[in-house]
Amino acid sequence: MSANALYTDLSGYYDLMCVDIDYQAQSHCIRRLHQLFGNKGNTHLDLACGTGPHVRHFIDYGYQSSGLDINQPMLDIAATRCPEAQFTLQNMSDFNITSQVDLITCFLYSIHYSDGIEKLKDCIASVHSALSDQGMFCFNVVDKDKINNDLFVRHSAQHDGSHFTFHSGWHYCGHGEKQSLKLSIEKSTADETHRWHDEHPMVAVTIKQLKEILKPYFEVHVFEHDYEKIIPWDNNSGNALFACVKI
Repeated sequence: MSANALYTDLSGYYDLMCVDIDYQAQSHCIRRLHQLFGNKGNTHLDLACGTGPHVRHFIDYGYQSSGLDINQPMLDIAATRCPEAQFTLQNMSDFNITSQVDLITCFLYSIHYSDGIEKLKDCIASVHSALSDQGMFCFNVVDKDKINNDLFVRHSAQHDGSHFTFHSGWHYCGHGEKQSLKLSIEKSTADETHRWHDEHPMVAVTIKQLKEILKPYFEVHVFEHDYEKIIPWDNNSGNALFACVKI
């Protein structure tokens, strides 16, 4: 399968695959960070927005929200979920918008979809250009040096008479700027079982390295990866939440 085959061909299952994600808690946390550190504006862009669940929450909070993604089937679902929003088919490493916004988000570790460090730098530069004065960029990351290749997340769900089992996990070979996200779906009905496997190439970076990349563009705040509490990063955790204010 191609690098995006699972997301493109099985986009109808994406929300089912992410059923355990608390989109409201994530959106509310970023809204709080924006109120604390941002410019108090209400325009928002979600990078790698997928089917638009985060955009839906930001609209409900009173934001003028929009999204972009590289998969049109995802955007079609997002447009149905959020008819008030504008969605565009763009790559987050090199995107353009007509007017600057006050808040840009990138949830679910999607910042790692940048293909290598240079593309990650391109994404950060594009975000900086797209933000208004004192605008804020929020996203979450995993530190390449903290990845446990044996650790997988698994959950199951019932849908339309079928039983689904989803697996996902990070893999890093221990050197270089490439890591991967391994995904699989198993769909079982009374008569047969189908399985899909995919491996998405992603950029590998440490949290400290990323802070240095961001410094020329932003005032950088790093927090523990906890959407219930706003706690400064302990300089040791393998996951972190970034809130970056444009300078």
